[in-house]
Amino acid sequence: MKRRTASLAVKYLGLSLLALFMLYPLFWMVGASFKTNEEFFTNPGVFPLRPVFDGFADGWRGSGQFTFTRFFANTVALVIPTVFFTLASSVLVGYGFARFDFPLKKPLFSMMIATLMLPGTVVVIPRYILFKNLGWLDTYWPFIAPSILGVNAFFNFMMVQFFRGLPRELDESAILDGCGSFTTLTRILLPLCKPAIFSVVIFQFLWTWNDFFNSLLFINSVKKYTLALGLRMAIDISAQVNWNQVMAMSVVTLIPPVILFFAAQKYFVEGIATTGLKG
Repeated sequence: MKRRTASLAVKYLGLSLLALFMLYPLFWMVGASFKTNEEFFTNPGVFPLRPVFDGFADGWRGSGQFTFTRFFANTVALVIPTVFFTLASSVLVGYGFARFDFPLKKPLFSMMIATLMLPGTVVVIPRYILFKNLGWLDTYWPFIAPSILGVNAFFNFMMVQFFRGLPRELDESAILDGCGSFTTLTRILLPLCKPAIFSVVIFQFLWTWNDFFNSLLFINSVKKYTLALGLRMAIDISAQVNWNQVMAMSVVTLIPPVILFFAAQKYFVEGIATTGLKG
């Protein structure tokens, strides 16, 4: 009994030290938001020696025409439709591949999976030319339109695997009760897919919320900048960078993803643990 207790104590101690090591950059960033510029480069510790408390207020106001209120609203306007349509399209694609037989099903599924092996940098130029010809540059359509069309093979495959793990007897029982395919999906299968649904939402939310490269590529107007571009602009606008403001706004930017992750952590872990094992 004592040996088991000692073993558990060592394990928990190791996990606690690992968690502290992983969270140290976050703690340092929070502490840096209260440091002066001089202390930012001279004090490597977490806690400021001479704390200043204007980083959050001044950082939110910014020093240009637009405040972080605009950048935050822009990010929400970009992320929410992208996440919603990604979830809707991946559910429909996954349901179709998992439950229906149609011509060229296997070749189409293989082509979809093959796109997972394609580096994103390969399609940057074709995507840019396509969106330019469509007149979508400096808009949010380069993010929203692909999510409507279900182009993310990773989420499609995740939903396919989860639907394959659900017994077909559920579909047959629903059909006997007079349900059509869409009703079976919405009333019978979707309530059982919460782990996969939350996994899609969290992944897409994080990727879109933190996306810098695509935002920089497709968005040109400052009034349409997202938080990632707003943070970068805060470094570019002058030779004298107020690093406590940059760190403060970085902390604020992290709050929504962190809240979402911990709110949906139970379903997220279950979805990641079970999706790849089914089918």
